[in-house]
Amino acid sequence: MSTLSTIQSLLGADADSLLNHKAKVSKDVLHIPGPTSVDTCFGPSDRSPQVMRSLQSMLGHGRLANTGYLSILPVDQGIEHSAGASFAKNPIYFDGENIVKLAIEGGCNAVASTFGVLSSVSRKYAHRIPFMVKINHNELMTYPNKFDQIMFGSVRDAWNLGACAVGATIYFGSDNSTRQIVEVARAFDEAHELGMATVLWCYIRNNAFKVGSGASQKDFHVSADLTGQANHLGVTIKADIIKQKLPELNGGFEALNSGDSSYGKLDKRMYTDLSTDHPIDLCRYQVLNCYCGRAGLINSGGASGSNDLTEAVKTAVINKRAGGMGLISGRKAFQKPMADGVKLLNAVQDVYLCAGVTVA
Repeated sequence: MSTLSTIQSLLGADADSLLNHKAKVSKDVLHIPGPTSVDTCFGPSDRSPQVMRSLQSMLGHGRLANTGYLSILPVDQGIEHSAGASFAKNPIYFDGENIVKLAIEGGCNAVASTFGVLSSVSRKYAHRIPFMVKINHNELMTYPNKFDQIMFGSVRDAWNLGACAVGATIYFGSDNSTRQIVEVARAFDEAHELGMATVLWCYIRNNAFKVGSGASQKDFHVSADLTGQANHLGVTIKADIIKQKLPELNGGFEALNSGDSSYGKLDKRMYTDLSTDHPIDLCRYQVLNCYCGRAGLINSGGASGSNDLTEAVKTAVINKRAGGMGLISGRKAFQKPMADGVKLLNAVQDVYLCAGVTVA
């Protein structure tokens, strides 16, 4: 298990800023993850005992069992990013069984994947690690490509193959977001009726969210205010857990309300009283929009690169100190030899196991 000194070493020059930052909004307003999170966050809600049992089955599994934190391996990129592009680096993952094996060997709380992957090995593994079935996808074959999420199966199918949770994506801000909101809300209602937990990929998609050009372009798909509002909509349609990209900047609503254009609603105090430009404050704004953490925030690990271990640990530190519930990291883990993928997943988990990394 990594010690605080190991984590500091991996963070390098960012260690002091990330490990000692005092958040703009006090942690006292948050529901901070812990061993009794299911009781404290969902006990007062309308979630059934079956749903609470499903949530606890994930939170009670793997190296982070009973800490209140989650480490999930998500591999739906075979559809979302195309199988060849995703698995060329490591062809063993064309066989979905190796995805499940990586999650087990990596000590994850759950494995999230497609109907095809999980149904192909469900009798062998559904009782060994919690399954989360991703029920919709961007099929990526329509030419030209478009941003849309369509259902690939039914909630009942996910229940039949032994899943304890379903996951879905909504592209908030896209031309098809209204239909997706209605579809996913209905699917989540059915999942709760069947006793399954619900996880929502709260992504935003609209070409207008990229403002400027060249080196001065700002991509507000990863702004705290826009992603935070997407989170708030996700919790409103009863997502138990929110998956969101780590914010990199702020001011999306301001930028899109400049000049003659008008978009959404804002209050200047969003940027002055509720956040700063520090990554922990930006992430805390996302947590606030998850009903102050009543629904857990898990941030995504992002694409694989040259410094995956450092970047994964950095993301975990930001998420934990902001009050988040964990990390859902796929490409950084499966686009390398399995032993190295296990090492990376364990390094992320060690951040949540380290008492020296506290909520800011």
